[in-house]
Amino acid sequence: MTEVVQNTAAKQNLLDLDREGLERFFADVLGEKRYRAHQIMKWIHHRHVTEFSEMTDLGKALRAKLEAHAEVRVPLIQFDKPSEDGTHKWLLGMDGKNAIETVYIPDKGRGTLCVSSQVGCALNCTFCSTATQGFNRNLSTAEIIGQVWTAARHLGNIPHKQRKLTNVVMMGMGEPLANFDNVVRAMSVMRDDLGYGLANKRVTLSTAGMVPMIDRLAQESDVSLAVSLHAPNDELRDQLVPLNRKYPIEELMAACVRYAKRKKGESVTFEYTLMKGVNDQPHHARELVRLLRAFDNAVQMKDAAKVNLMPFNPFPGTRYERPEDAVIRGFQKLLNDAGMIAPVRRTRGDDIDAACGQLKGQVADRTRRQAEFRKSLETRVGRESGDEDPGAAHAA
Repeated sequence: MTEVVQNTAAKQNLLDLDREGLERFFADVLGEKRYRAHQIMKWIHHRHVTEFSEMTDLGKALRAKLEAHAEVRVPLIQFDKPSEDGTHKWLLGMDGKNAIETVYIPDKGRGTLCVSSQVGCALNCTFCSTATQGFNRNLSTAEIIGQVWTAARHLGNIPHKQRKLTNVVMMGMGEPLANFDNVVRAMSVMRDDLGYGLANKRVTLSTAGMVPMIDRLAQESDVSLAVSLHAPNDELRDQLVPLNRKYPIEELMAACVRYAKRKKGESVTFEYTLMKGVNDQPHHARELVRLLRAFDNAVQMKDAAKVNLMPFNPFPGTRYERPEDAVIRGFQKLLNDAGMIAPVRRTRGDDIDAACGQLKGQVADRTRRQAEFRKSLETRVGRESGDEDPGAAHAA
């Protein structure tokens, strides 16, 4: 029994490899021609087959080699949950202690998959549910691309024929640029014709603003960039996105300008979660217009900056609230009147806690944040119920 476990551990999970890595594995480890790797990629990513014995156009000798040295290990589905609006959420087990969430959002001829890059998140943005879970570890390339594989199989997605999966956004749990190598490798498979065949612009990486990594991304990958801005000035952003204290708005915007200028016609999307009384006032909108106009001027292109306005999605224990619809529309109008593209993103999947900012998963927290959040929640519940002992509220 022990020997089998050791053998499995020594096997290469082929989901961890992009085309180049797989070609190398076939040549160096299996002693096979590199083009054989292409057949395997199609079996895994186009036909969703994980058993080598079912890969019928491979010879017996090659299948035997693969059985001895490799495996295709996909995430374990702990549960999947459809929403009334067509959104679908999966809880995927990553190991014995941790699970992450992946969400598919269909909308008028497109199907977007929201993919996680870490178990939890170390950044502690105050309005995000994932942050309350703390952080455990980075996901491997196999665990990232395994989310796409799971959704593609469920949807019956066949690249170039029956495409149900048209876009991937790295906007799930975690900060993608903090797991740079694995994320870039996974995005390479997403964009490979032998993988999921997505156009570069249809794969979007969203970051809270890790400035040096934005510059590195510009050199090593070619995907759409989205930035979690959420505030038009440093004082407010320091509170909402603590990473801003390390990379303030001026440095962040300069990195975004460099990213946009690397390719003609490239825009950057700025995400702005509207929170009642926090960042949703007219003066915030006017400040945002000034900031993004300056960005357009620096890139020397109209509409180089696009804004996604997202009404806050509440989660248990949060101190933030969603603004009234009239306030959201008023904020949007100020941006539109200034000539900015600023759609309000429709909340999707909130009946299954799959909306933006609501993803939690199961995190074996290696920080103290999960415990601290629970303690502050108990204190607040105790205060609101007039109970002086916060532990009593928890016990109830």
